[in-house]
Amino acid sequence: MDRPPGGTPLERVARARRVAQHFDERSRFVLVLGFPVGPLQANCYVLARGEGEPCVVVDPGQDAVPPLADRLREHRLTPAAVLLTHGHFDHVFSAGAVCAEHDIAAHIHPADRFMLTDPGAALGPAGRQLFGDALVMDAPSEVRELADGDVLELAGLRFDVTHTPGHTSGSVLFGVGTEEGGRLLLSGDTLFAGAIGRTDLPGGDHGRMLKSLSTKVLPLDDDTVVLPGHGPTTTIGRERAGNPFLQGLPTSDALS
Repeated sequence: MDRPPGGTPLERVARARRVAQHFDERSRFVLVLGFPVGPLQANCYVLARGEGEPCVVVDPGQDAVPPLADRLREHRLTPAAVLLTHGHFDHVFSAGAVCAEHDIAAHIHPADRFMLTDPGAALGPAGRQLFGDALVMDAPSEVRELADGDVLELAGLRFDVTHTPGHTSGSVLFGVGTEEGGRLLLSGDTLFAGAIGRTDLPGGDHGRMLKSLSTKVLPLDDDTVVLPGHGPTTTIGRERAGNPFLQGLPTSDALS
C-alpha cells in the first residue's frame, strides 16, 4: 500500500494508463495492459503473448473487476492465473472475484498469505479504523505459494520470482523476458519511479528493503523496464541514476 510522488492524482492516472500504449509499441511478443484501480490507484496489469490468447493478471486490487473485464473482452483474453506482488489490500482486493469467475489460482508468497483473509492485520489499528468496511473481501479459493527463485510457466510466458522483503515480508518481483531480448519487471511496491515502497506498516522493515534493493534490484540491467505497483513505468537505469532512495546504497558484495 503506497502512493509515490509524481504529480497530481490525475497526472499519475494518465501516465499509468499509457502503459498499454508503451508496450504495444515496444514488443510484438508480449502484450501488456496496465491500469490504475481503486482509491489508492494501484496498478493492475494483464500480460499475454498477444490478442486472443491466455493471459496472467497481476495485482487486481480494489474496483478492478469492471475495467479488467473490459480489457479482457476488448483483447479477447482468457485469464490463466493471478499473480500477487504482495498482500496489501489495494493490490489483492479483487483477486478472489477474478479467480472465482475464471476458475484459476492466485499465487502469493507465504509470508503475505494471511493478508488474503485478514487484510487489516497488515495495517495496524489505525489502518483498520481508517478503511473499515473497505477491508471486507473474498479470498481466492485456490492459493499457490511462491518461493524465491521459482520459475512460473503461465499463459505461454515465463515469470521469474524474486523475493524482496521490505515493504512487506512477502513482497516479490516478477521478471518477464520477451522474445526480442527485452526484460520487464513487475516490481509491486518495492520500486517506483523516483521512490521506493514505505516500510512503516506492520511487516515492513527498512533494513530488509535496502538489502533487497541492493542485492535484487540494482544488479538488474539498465534497460529493464519497470512496471511498478503505483505510478508510471520507468527503467532500472533511470532509477539507478536518479532515484534518491537508491543513491549511496552499499553494493551486493558489502551486504553478503
